[in-house]
Amino acid sequence: MAVIEVEGLTKRYRRFRKGVTTAVDGLDLVVPEGGVFGFLGPNGAGKTTTVRCLLALVRPTSGRCHILGADPQRGHLNEVIGRIGAIVETPALFPGFSGRRNLELLGRPAGIGKEAIDRVLERVDLAERGDDRVKTYSLGMKQRLGIAAALLKDPELLILDEPANGLDPAGIREVRQLLKGLGAEGRTVFVSSHILSEVQQTCDRVAILARGRCVAQGPVKEVLASGQAAKLLVVVDDAARAGELLSAEGIAWSANGEGLTVDLPRNQGARVTKTLAQGGLYLSELRASSDDLESVFLKLTEDSEDGDR
Repeated sequence: MAVIEVEGLTKRYRRFRKGVTTAVDGLDLVVPEGGVFGFLGPNGAGKTTTVRCLLALVRPTSGRCHILGADPQRGHLNEVIGRIGAIVETPALFPGFSGRRNLELLGRPAGIGKEAIDRVLERVDLAERGDDRVKTYSLGMKQRLGIAAALLKDPELLILDEPANGLDPAGIREVRQLLKGLGAEGRTVFVSSHILSEVQQTCDRVAILARGRCVAQGPVKEVLASGQAAKLLVVVDDAARAGELLSAEGIAWSANGEGLTVDLPRNQGARVTKTLAQGGLYLSELRASSDDLESVFLKLTEDSEDGDR
């Protein structure tokens, strides 16, 4: 079952003296139920505009989108809004109030009481700091409090726009662990982000956005595999000597943090083993090299830009 479906979504803005700007350009997207889904792209790729269209905060120029089966552009969002929690950009909080008081104010219109507030504070690991003023919180704690606000209705779909933006490594780690835990509970967590390493470590599935278009989507492992070159990773005690032996046999290679990346496919592993063994070197490890999400992303987005020229 798809919790989010987007088909041909386009949003253009007419700007004074700048003409027409296309923020989203014929976007197709399907987000299945459950787990953490990464909506990945650089700043300006159209991520936030897409989220705003889903939540009926802006009206698309053309195309359609459905969220939990409802069409937000036809006024149907109110039918499912109780099942959705969302943060778009920076969560709005009162710094002079405690975290608990902020949640009380946010939950009051929906009749959310103390039990639910205690539950979400515990869930985001802020139970011990809930009565402290928000202005004493770190940025990571403020982001977690914002996620707590989105969880007040115990939603099945959570939409978070750049939840790790501006955080230090400790704050990013805290948010990462929280999102993975929420996805493991059976919720669908839709996370827009430009931080590629975090998407790779956090998400089960990903869509890569470039210039307002989706250039790849699917399970993270499959998207990574789609960008892999035919290479082998070689780990050996004397990497410099190994490089000399490989070069002498006409085998191209490059150094990396673990050892050598050899420009041969998996089925040529025996050639590498034989070359090094004849030179008196024995492998500690030999495996297919896998690209990280950053290298795949750069390749896909560069190909997209080339296609526009």
